[in-house]
Amino acid sequence: MEKITILLVDDHKLVRDSWSFILNSDPHFKVIGETSNGEDAVTFVKNKNPDIILMDINMSPINGFEATKLIRQISPSAKIIGVSMHSMPAYAKRMLQSGAMGYVTKNSTKEELIEAIIEVYNGQNYICSEVKNILAHQELEENNRPDLNNLSRRELEIGELIKDGLSSREIADKLDISLKTVEVHRYNILKKLHLKNTAALVNFINSQGL
Repeated sequence: MEKITILLVDDHKLVRDSWSFILNSDPHFKVIGETSNGEDAVTFVKNKNPDIILMDINMSPINGFEATKLIRQISPSAKIIGVSMHSMPAYAKRMLQSGAMGYVTKNSTKEELIEAIIEVYNGQNYICSEVKNILAHQELEENNRPDLNNLSRRELEIGELIKDGLSSREIADKLDISLKTVEVHRYNILKKLHLKNTAALVNFINSQGL
């Protein structure tokens, strides 16, 4: 069985030694090189063309983003996985934009690192579960963020009257609708805006300048 060849790029020797031990213990992989900086990584890729490059992003003078761009210029088919202590999705996105195909954090398990290598080797992009979970949470927050565009014209009208301090009875009289209709609108307004009570509604409307 032909092994997947790997280059390790990280400026901490202990990290490189740990990765090397883990990967060489697996019959699918063979670590064929280690470098502590981006410049040496570029040179190594020119000469050895490893199947996979594990690239730390926090290095100097050339960081992992720049090293990835340089490597992709000399070897467009290079398969690079960014590795970082940072779990912020922005770092993963920037690494993929630089030309990497995967991103894992240093909190990732051995099993996840191995999964990432195999997926990327097979031509698939891979983002670790830690970053995916943060992205899912951000998307949920975005979907639950209050948005006045979700309200109908009548609901906006009632929301403005609520902001002005009118009671449901006063709103009903002013708009010549039933009290029950006003209460239904109030309920729907809070539900659509994901707000818990009238005070939160008033604060949000004031913040929007309605």
